[in-house]
Amino acid sequence: MIIDDSIITMNSLMWLFLAAFMIHDFEEIIFVESWMKKNYQRIHKLVPSSLGNMIRNMSDIKSSQFAIAVFIEFIVFIPVTYLAAEHNSYILFVGVNSLLFIHVFTHLGQSIYLKSYTPGVITGLIVVLPYSLYLFYRMLNEELVSMKDILLYAPSGLILIPLVMFGHKLGKIVIRE
Repeated sequence: MIIDDSIITMNSLMWLFLAAFMIHDFEEIIFVESWMKKNYQRIHKLVPSSLGNMIRNMSDIKSSQFAIAVFIEFIVFIPVTYLAAEHNSYILFVGVNSLLFIHVFTHLGQSIYLKSYTPGVITGLIVVLPYSLYLFYRMLNEELVSMKDILLYAPSGLILIPLVMFGHKLGKIVIRE
């Protein structure tokens, strides 16, 4: 199947990042609380002890608390996307999209390791993975970035790790049981 790249502008494709991110995170928000309640006892026995604290911290997460972290990310992604789409500044955009792309494989790996559905795996595979592949294909094809640029810019996405951790802590403070 050949895709006609003229159907969607690069500018529109970049702005669609926000939609791809939210569709994926809606799945996580909707299912994380009930999934964790149902599966915590089983998964905490299966995960390596080095991840025990993280799993324990997530064991009582409320969907509304998780949504706070997603909200914080989304607020940061708006100016990141704006800078890329409107001002050709791609460093952070490539970074956060690289991390989102890799995130798909963490969901897939979790599902394989746990031999079950994990929140985010479905939209990761049917929304984020195709979006990410097509975005990077277009950025490379239209020479907005090179493969060297992608590899160089990808680590900038690591700024999301403390941001997500902050969002989850804030969620537990703002939304109490």
